[in-house]
Amino acid sequence: MTVGAPGALGLRARLVLTAFLMLFVELALIRWLGANVLYLAYFSNIVLLGSFLGIGLGFLWVGRSEVQLYRFAPLALTTLVVLVRLLDVKVGIAGDQLIFFGQDTSGPPRWLVLPVVFVAVAVVMACLGEGVARSFQRLSNLDAYQFDLIGSILGVAAFALLSLAQLDPVVWAGATALGLVVAIAPRRPGTIALTIVPLVAFLGVLSVESSEADTVWTPYYKVGVEPTGTSGGVIATVNGIPTWLQEDEPEANPLYQTIYDRLAAEQPGDVLIIGAGSGNDVSLAGLRGADRIDAVEIDPHLLELGRGHPDRPYDDPSVHTHVTDGRAFLEASDERWDMILLALPDSLVLLQGQSSVRLESYLFTEEAVASYREHLADGGVFAMYNYYREPWLIDRYAGTLHEVFGAAPCVDALYGVSSVIVVSEDPASIDCPDGQTFSAASGAPEPATDDHPFPYLRTPSIPSFYLLALGFMLVISLLGVRAAGGPFRRMAPFADLFCMGAAFLLLETKNVVQFALLFGTTWFVNVFVFGGVLISVLLAVALSKRVIIRSTTGLYALLLVGVALNWLIPADALLELDAPPRLVLAVSLAFFPIFVANLVFASRFRDTERSVAAFGANLLGAMVGGMLEYASLLTGYRSLLILVALLYGAAFVLRPRIATSPA
Repeated sequence: MTVGAPGALGLRARLVLTAFLMLFVELALIRWLGANVLYLAYFSNIVLLGSFLGIGLGFLWVGRSEVQLYRFAPLALTTLVVLVRLLDVKVGIAGDQLIFFGQDTSGPPRWLVLPVVFVAVAVVMACLGEGVARSFQRLSNLDAYQFDLIGSILGVAAFALLSLAQLDPVVWAGATALGLVVAIAPRRPGTIALTIVPLVAFLGVLSVESSEADTVWTPYYKVGVEPTGTSGGVIATVNGIPTWLQEDEPEANPLYQTIYDRLAAEQPGDVLIIGAGSGNDVSLAGLRGADRIDAVEIDPHLLELGRGHPDRPYDDPSVHTHVTDGRAFLEASDERWDMILLALPDSLVLLQGQSSVRLESYLFTEEAVASYREHLADGGVFAMYNYYREPWLIDRYAGTLHEVFGAAPCVDALYGVSSVIVVSEDPASIDCPDGQTFSAASGAPEPATDDHPFPYLRTPSIPSFYLLALGFMLVISLLGVRAAGGPFRRMAPFADLFCMGAAFLLLETKNVVQFALLFGTTWFVNVFVFGGVLISVLLAVALSKRVIIRSTTGLYALLLVGVALNWLIPADALLELDAPPRLVLAVSLAFFPIFVANLVFASRFRDTERSVAAFGANLLGAMVGGMLEYASLLTGYRSLLILVALLYGAAFVLRPRIATSPA
């Protein structure tokens, strides 16, 4: 069917709907699996890689077979959800080279579980991707791409709104089930049964989960609570991991009390608490006579739970709450405090999307510590505490403080590797017992930086379990591509599109972490980046439909200029700017190369005869780009731009030598 033929409008609507479902389900799986597979939230990018593989395989399948996989999407999705709910699935986190916060280390090996999750997600997304591809191939190439993008933008927006409203998975499931029924439109008894029966089970399982008492799905986590006893406090569980408990007498806990024992002053003055959720630290600061308390918490529901603390510390008029990222709060403030405290800011999850950065990673970098120092009043004190798991992590943090403050911090070891670390530029501000002043050990890890924001990684490296898991996933991907797409030589004409997909994913990842640094690791910033990327692509496609570009050589040159500018202007340099010019410059640097890259892609894709195979190759390239992102663990994120430039250079070399013909 061609554009303008009878029924073309219905075809466009179907493409928008199926693309909407594809993005919506992808985001839902990232959130839901991370909450139900213990510790998978530390590896949510594996779900994203499986999604790219599955969608790519779905597109390749359409070019070789008339068997419709889309009708199996309800069954595949329901099977995955039911198995996860029935089985006690977890990811092993034992090891000392990369620290994961959690108590249960009994799970099966990561290098085994992660490929299994990868395959399971790929199967679901292959069915959904095939449905998109069936409509995609019946429209002109750029029309198909345009309506696919519109559906994707709507999918991102819809899931963001449901997350903001803190609605349960049964609502996500209801939207998915309704969309699948409309898209599949089953009429024969067999198809009706294949659609309706699994979806009833799907809704039933998630209805049971959503009815669990004292459970709320925030924009970041699945949060559960249980009472601590008769005090009225609660224990908060995040994605199945106990995170904090409210204490009715926090002053009796040495982990909290030691901080104030190290202060030379009798009262702490003005206090900033980052990670204030539970209310324990706010309560104790108030008891110790703080004049003003600024309490920062990234998750609104955790803050609401904190308001129920037995001491009701948030009812004190001297306490001011801020729902935002701690680093972003500091960068936006000119205030100075007498004490700044990092109070267990362990997110237990990665940034949404393709990155290896955790929500709290930018709180522990060398540049972050410099910001703490700059926001302290004369004689001010910085403190942090946690159960750090490994001695080398204590050495890293204490060494970073020593280097930035120019004074050795005081380190109190409590309960093994539970430690309180306190430092000030003025040694007279701290009362440190003999023998507890930090002394750097030989071989202590270097400070984490904004470019290499991995404080829990002992040395710049790619841990062996990642290499094993990625190796298995790459083999699985090659077998899947061969099965769905036929001989690899059939994809050879689209090698340039494959390289462009890999480069684009790396470029998008760089933008995700850059905006997280500049504006905070909040869910809103993530939605802004994903939405901005998709809108930039949509604008490029709209322009390409109206302007015929006969040669892409100039565009490639412009693209490399955009990548070079991102290299020459590091992200942390923008932190020196006020918020409005920082936003303008960050958006310009981030989205300019994305816009130009998609002008190149659209010009190449416009007249491709095998559109679904070409688009599938591009998606598979994006999956490989997601694997290459792990190189940031070794080199940092800025160096990814070198890979981006090399991949776009390879795409330029591999591009067809036939000029684009007029429409």
